[in-house]
Amino acid sequence: MASTLKILSWNIRQGGGTRTDDILKSVYQHNPHIIIFSEFRNNQSGAMIRTRLMMKGYSHQFVTAAQKQTNSVLIASKLHGDSQLFYDEVKDFPESVVMLKTSGIEIYGLYLPHKKKHELFKFLLHRVAEGNPVILAGDFNTGVNGVDQKGDSFWYSEYLGKLEEANVFDAFRHFHPEAEEYSWYSHGGNGFRYDHTWVHDSLKPFLADCSYSHQEREAGTSDHSVMLLELQV
Repeated sequence: MASTLKILSWNIRQGGGTRTDDILKSVYQHNPHIIIFSEFRNNQSGAMIRTRLMMKGYSHQFVTAAQKQTNSVLIASKLHGDSQLFYDEVKDFPESVVMLKTSGIEIYGLYLPHKKKHELFKFLLHRVAEGNPVILAGDFNTGVNGVDQKGDSFWYSEYLGKLEEANVFDAFRHFHPEAEEYSWYSHGGNGFRYDHTWVHDSLKPFLADCSYSHQEREAGTSDHSVMLLELQV
C-alpha cells in the first residue's frame, strides 16, 4: 500500500524573528515529513527553530555555514537521508541551495536571490541533466512573465523553459494549469508567484497534489505563502 510523502517549502522572511512561534505552529498543523525553509538564518531564531523541530521529530537537519544575517536554506526531515552542500560547485550564493537525498529522490531546497546576477539556474540544469529523480522547491524569485505576475519584470524566466526541456515540470501548474494564484504581494497589491516546486518527469506518476496555503501570508506569519507537495510513494 502506498504511503504519502508531504514536503512543505516556505520563505519565512528574514529568519522568522518574533514570528518564530507562529511559524512553527503553522508547520505543525500541516504535519509534513520534510520542511524546506528559505530565508532561514543561522542566528538565535534559527537555533530555536532547529531545536524545536528536533523535539518534534525532525532529527535530520541540513543547513549551510552562512553568516547569521545571510538568508539561506534549512532542510529538516523526519526521514533519514544523505545531504550535500555545493560550495565547490556554486561560487556565487552557495548558501542558496541544500540537497537531501531520501527514498531515492534528490530534494533541492532553494532560495534564489532576487534580481541579482547568479549562475544558480545553470547549476540546477547541470544537476538535472544527470537524469536522477529530483525535486526543486523553494523561493525561485522568478516565474513566467504575464502568467506568474501580470507584468514582465521577472529575471531568469527563460530558465524555467530550459528546465522543462530537461524533463522537469512545474508541479503546481500540473494540477492547476489555468490558476491565477500568487505567493507574494507587493505593498501596491501586485501579486507574484515566486515560490515553486519543480519535479522530474519520472516522479509524475507518484504526484498526489501541489498547492499553496495562503492563510499564513494573510495572517502576517510571513510575507510568502506556504507551498505543499504530496507524493504517493
